[in-house]
Amino acid sequence: MALPVRQQATYWSIAAAVFFAVLWGLGNVILPFLVGGAIAYFMDPVADRLERLGLSRIAATALIALLAALVFVVGALLILPMLVRQLSQLIAMAPEIAHRLQGFLTSRFPSVMEDGSVLRDTLLGLGESVKARGGELVSGVLSSAMGLVNAVVFIVVVPVVAFYMLLDWDRIVARINGFLPRDHAPVIRQIAKEIDRVLSAFVRGQVSVCIAMGVFYSVSLMLAGLQFGLVVGATAGAITFIPYVGALIGGALAIGLALFQFWGDWVSIGLVVGIFALGQFLEGNVITPRLVGGSVGLHPLWLIFALSAFGTVFGFVGMLVAVPIAAMIGVLIRFAISRYMESMLYQGLEHPDVTAQLQEDAD
Repeated sequence: MALPVRQQATYWSIAAAVFFAVLWGLGNVILPFLVGGAIAYFMDPVADRLERLGLSRIAATALIALLAALVFVVGALLILPMLVRQLSQLIAMAPEIAHRLQGFLTSRFPSVMEDGSVLRDTLLGLGESVKARGGELVSGVLSSAMGLVNAVVFIVVVPVVAFYMLLDWDRIVARINGFLPRDHAPVIRQIAKEIDRVLSAFVRGQVSVCIAMGVFYSVSLMLAGLQFGLVVGATAGAITFIPYVGALIGGALAIGLALFQFWGDWVSIGLVVGIFALGQFLEGNVITPRLVGGSVGLHPLWLIFALSAFGTVFGFVGMLVAVPIAAMIGVLIRFAISRYMESMLYQGLEHPDVTAQLQEDAD
């Protein structure tokens, strides 16, 4: 005999409260397991495909780990130092960029740049503020990140957790499936499949899109001669998962820097604009349709809210789990709405489907 609905709701609410309490209280401790689990989930389809090609699960996991280690070493030795150097140079040049912008506005719009004007005072203080606090900001972000995820976690714990979770992923899923309550197992499996579909389409697909667009923008802008092309490309790629925002921020930053660096060379400026126009075309018509597919029900406003809310409450760990939890909540909300649309509360007694169901129940 199943438990009453109110009692079941109480138990599930307690379980959810315990989960969020653990996330809030042990965020730094469980961080390597969250990151390792995310990597294992992301790479599980690759391991499954390698198994279908004839490799054992151990061999497939080892091959993935070897390739991941190679990518990490290349990134740590080549890309990361260049990214940090360009970011430092950009911060150091902020006063000069603000000064040139002030001179341009003074020559074109002298009335708005008079002594004592708000715009003039803002531009004068902006560059020095960025230079003074930019280095502090970068070092603070790096130090806080290293405080949460130190070098030992990155180098040892996360890869080990990811390796073993990827190796035993199918057994972990089967074990969890065996623990499902019998009365609700079919519905939970249905919801879990929908959650997996959303996460597969959005998280796996969108991460791939972010990497692809980041590489495209970075390489293209550097080949075009933009001085801070790697920083701009990495920034645009990192926030591509929010539609239009990545292109707008990255495009505005790239075009602004191109105007500063190539003023008068309209061919180079046009080339930078063309790179972002081509990137938007490829993202919208080729890359995103292939890697993400159709709509997965995650509106950009919902993503922004989830990142802000979880980041504020749970810190860095909250930002890591914000998108997956937002996807899960979205699936649960859509499931609840579908059940509501099928219920007597929505359809009423006069609806033919409800009347037929009542007659069937009476018989």
